[in-house]
Amino acid sequence: MQEEKKLLPKNIKVFDLNIFGSATTSDLKIIHAAKIMAQYLDNDEDGIVDNKLVHEMLISRNATLLMFNNESEAEAAWMSGEYNFSNNSQLLFDDETIPSFNSNAPNRRFDASLEEVLHLITHEGYSYVYPDLKEVKGSSIAKAMDEARGGYFQTPPSQYPSNAWYSYDDITCTYDCMIVEYFYWALTSILGAQSYPGRINEIGHEWKLNTKEKVENLDTLIFTLMTNLDFNLPKVLPDNDYKGFEIKLEN
Repeated sequence: MQEEKKLLPKNIKVFDLNIFGSATTSDLKIIHAAKIMAQYLDNDEDGIVDNKLVHEMLISRNATLLMFNNESEAEAAWMSGEYNFSNNSQLLFDDETIPSFNSNAPNRRFDASLEEVLHLITHEGYSYVYPDLKEVKGSSIAKAMDEARGGYFQTPPSQYPSNAWYSYDDITCTYDCMIVEYFYWALTSILGAQSYPGRINEIGHEWKLNTKEKVENLDTLIFTLMTNLDFNLPKVLPDNDYKGFEIKLEN
C-alpha cells in the first residue's frame, strides 16, 4: 500500500477498493474510473454492492486499479525496479480513459475504463467465487469460449477456424487471459457498449458478436452464463453518472 501511495499519490476508495493515480493522471479521469467501478459493483445505484460474495473476494484479494498517464509512464515505473506492482492490480491509462464516451453515438475512441475496470472485477472477483466462471479449461465459461474460438487452443493459433467469432490473437495472452477478454467482450456486448456506429469495424477482427442480439442468437452458452441471475452480473452499462454516493479524491 505504501509503495502504491508513493508512486501514485492520488487515491479514491470505492466500496473499500483502492484506485491509485499518478501525479500526471487527471483528477477527472480518476473520478470517472471510480464511477465506472461503482456502477459495475452497484448496478442499481442504491449505495450498496449488488454481489456481496464478489465484493468480499475483491477485498480479500486486495484488488486495485492503478492509473498512469500513459503506457510509457507505467513502463518507466516498472523498469525502475523501485516499485512492486501487485499481481492483483489492473492498469488503466489517462490517455485511454474517455469520460465523454457515449454508447449510443459515434465515438472517436472507446472508453477503456469500461474494459479495464471490468477485467479487475471479473478476474479477481467472479472467477474466484463461481466455479462456472473460473478461468481454467473445463469450466462453463471456458467451454463457451472454446466453442466461440472454433476449438480448444492453449495459445492463440496462427489462424483461427473460419467459423470462430472470438479470435483474439495476442500471443502474450495465456488461456486464462483469453477467458478474461472473452468475458469482457460478451458482457459489454450484451450491455450495449460495442454496438455504436463504426465499432464493429474496429473490433470485428477479434470479436464479431457486438450486439446483445448477436450474442443471444449465436453464442447461447455465454449468453446463458452472462444472464444467469445466480451470478448477479451487471445488467446496465455504467455511464459515468453514479447516483449511489458522492465520489471524490481523498485528501
